[in-house]
Amino acid sequence: MRPHGIRAQQREQTRQALLREGRRLFAGSGYGAVGLAEIVQAAGVTKGALYHHFTGKADLFRAVLEESQQEVARRVAVAADAHDDPWARLTAGCEEFLTATADPDIQRIMLVDGPAVLGWSEWRAMDEAASARHLADALSLLIDSGIITPQPVAPLVHLLSGAMNEAALWLASSSDPADLDHTKAALARLLGALRTA
Repeated sequence: MRPHGIRAQQREQTRQALLREGRRLFAGSGYGAVGLAEIVQAAGVTKGALYHHFTGKADLFRAVLEESQQEVARRVAVAADAHDDPWARLTAGCEEFLTATADPDIQRIMLVDGPAVLGWSEWRAMDEAASARHLADALSLLIDSGIITPQPVAPLVHLLSGAMNEAALWLASSSDPADLDHTKAALARLLGALRTA
């Protein structure tokens, strides 16, 4: 391997170590309780290496949040894509969102610290980029197929997304393991009310 290729590989390994350790620390302790010195020590790199890849702790957190959102979006897509029926795709995707966000690490990064650290507007824009388009596409297909009553899609996307994010936050504070199943059942009833028949 040429020296340039080796350096590029080392830079990527450093970046991945920072993301991995940043995610572990942010999820375990919360953004406010984690310092840069702790992150670089855990990653086995210098502060200079961190600043080579990120402008600071908030920028590293943004990258960790984006990774978490993409992970959840992939899980939702896999669950939805396992079905041919458009209604089953929607319900399976929504249920998988609740399952994925029941993970305390995901909850803390995506739903608790994300809006607090980045601000509501930036967090919302990232959330929309990661998942709202898929939900809008699924709902549009159901409307076009006559399964859901014709209506503007954007308000419906925001209502459902908000309801699922709120449910995920509630599940984060719940100590009853049955609450996830109860929440999925409530979601199924909520979605079912959208059907024309």
